[in-house]
Amino acid sequence: MIAETVCSAVSAAGLGIAVVTAYRKRFLAAARIAAYSLVPVGLVMTGVVGWLSDTALSPTAWAGFGVLGAAWLLFTGTRAVERRRGGTGAERRAARKAERDAVAPAASAPSLGQSARPAPRPAAAPRSGSAEDFSDIEAILKKHGI
Repeated sequence: MIAETVCSAVSAAGLGIAVVTAYRKRFLAAARIAAYSLVPVGLVMTGVVGWLSDTALSPTAWAGFGVLGAAWLLFTGTRAVERRRGGTGAERRAARKAERDAVAPAASAPSLGQSARPAPRPAAAPRSGSAEDFSDIEAILKKHGI
């Protein structure tokens, strides 16, 4: 009974503010305020306010909300732990198996072989004469326009 009275008073106050806003030639804002102020009366007329007041005063309803909250906490907590570990158990087993199968069991050397190592370069023969060294430098300078 008191909830209906409070909702009616809130709606009446909101409609009064909407009238004052419309008087100031702000019709769009006045229409928005009027829409917001009609919501409490609509909730009372549909029975939502009565249902909410019955729910708010019911210990069973609050226990149900507590159970839902505990379920949500368990769900999010397990998801966080799963992400931290790197997936589910089946995913970890599949990753271990793939890692184990990446190298042949009887191989004593890495699977990549000799091609992965760079070939040793033969030592460059020392150049005779300093004029040849300057010719290389001159070619580089000419190439850059210096």
